[in-house]
Amino acid sequence: MRSLEADAIGSGRVTGRTLMERAGQGVLTAILETWPDLADTPGRAVVLCGPGNNGGDGYVVARLLSARGWSVGLHSLGDPARLPPDARANHDLWTSVGPVAPLADAAGGLPDAELVVDALFGIGLARGLAPEICAVLAAVPQTACRVAIDVPSGRDTDTGEVLGDCAFAADLVVTFHARKPVHSVLAAEGVAVIVADIGL
Repeated sequence: MRSLEADAIGSGRVTGRTLMERAGQGVLTAILETWPDLADTPGRAVVLCGPGNNGGDGYVVARLLSARGWSVGLHSLGDPARLPPDARANHDLWTSVGPVAPLADAAGGLPDAELVVDALFGIGLARGLAPEICAVLAAVPQTACRVAIDVPSGRDTDTGEVLGDCAFAADLVVTFHARKPVHSVLAAEGVAVIVADIGL
């Protein structure tokens, strides 16, 4: 995926910002296809954004949800100044819509969420999640519609195993261009997996 994206961007066929926007739109489309009632009854969503481009996708999803009338609480991990450029641009776009709260503050608002979006870590995670992140994920209600962007945080992209003590418990995973090995494992566990076309 990294090679495909780098080739597309390097050739000038598309920009990273455009791919990120397409990814966010693909996530929103998949959410509304999976839970059609959410299209007519916007409620409260919590979006958890990480320190990389997966987090950038989350900022796009948050902005698109807000534009559809959702009340969105956005919580980020890490220093926004250290975000990759495209993710930082979408972080800044979001700040004209709503505030960015620390990830550590997310647990209090999660019990009331009808939709929770995991945009913490994508395909590159190679270590277990820190205890403070696990504490936030433990607060995600099972009654919410739980969506992971690309890979549920805490799962190994190649094996599907949980890397450490916890992982995001997704009902739906939206990935891009093609499935990765983890998605077969998730599908066998009953998790819905949708592949969004982002033009690669």
